[in-house]
Amino acid sequence: MTPPAVNETNGTGANGTADAKGASVVVNAIAVLRAFTPEEPLLGVTEIAGRVGMHKSSVSRILATLEQENLVERDPESRRFRLGLGIIAVAGPLLAEMDERRVAYPVLRQLTEQTGETSALMVWSGGEAICVEQIASHHQIKHTTPLGARYRDAVSASVQVFLAARPAERVHELLRSGSISYPGLDDAGLETYEARLRDVASRGWAENYGESSIDEVGVAAPVFDHRGDVAAVVLISAPRFRVARERLEALGEACLAAAAQVTTRLGGRPAK
Repeated sequence: MTPPAVNETNGTGANGTADAKGASVVVNAIAVLRAFTPEEPLLGVTEIAGRVGMHKSSVSRILATLEQENLVERDPESRRFRLGLGIIAVAGPLLAEMDERRVAYPVLRQLTEQTGETSALMVWSGGEAICVEQIASHHQIKHTTPLGARYRDAVSASVQVFLAARPAERVHELLRSGSISYPGLDDAGLETYEARLRDVASRGWAENYGESSIDEVGVAAPVFDHRGDVAAVVLISAPRFRVARERLEALGEACLAAAAQVTTRLGGRPAK
């Protein structure tokens, strides 16, 4: 739904108070944020200005401030804007109502009980995977990570899943710029890594068997939204000494089944 047009003001109306001006700025900023919808998550300055009834220069100033606070971010390919994960920080007490997190929680609990290992939910923020939920293993020795932890390692299982769903050009950009870490990557290594991502997309889950940390094993599988896009990733992480190679595929299949459950609970559909 398009938000109602905003009547711009310089704050010098009937009462001419600073409070009125401040309120107008807040209302305008809220209108800009509300211009983004699930159907149209990416918007340019001109599109937003037309929706909220403001001058493009005013919208640009508001977007610049919102971008500084991570409430919006630029899409690296189109340079248009979308909502940023800073919205989650602002909504702190409401984080539990985040659809993916709320819907995934009982599935993650079941997955941890089934496998005995830590399960987590990851989301993507431009160039990194972020942990937004976790159910720790009951074992005394286990692998856990703080909520909000960020992963930028190319061999991280969750990063592999997110990159496997992205265009090759974007993957090249992230790797060559160093946004995604892959030390010593050359042209031959890039081709090998691209083949690995194709295997991840075909098989449905990714593995990290002691590659980013010699003592850790991770498997991850995608959660899809209603458009068939990857909305999140379900991750299982465990100490390497407890996961023989023979058990890795069983963990991967369990992770894939859990991710499919979350997809269904979200009303999503797998990519074709």
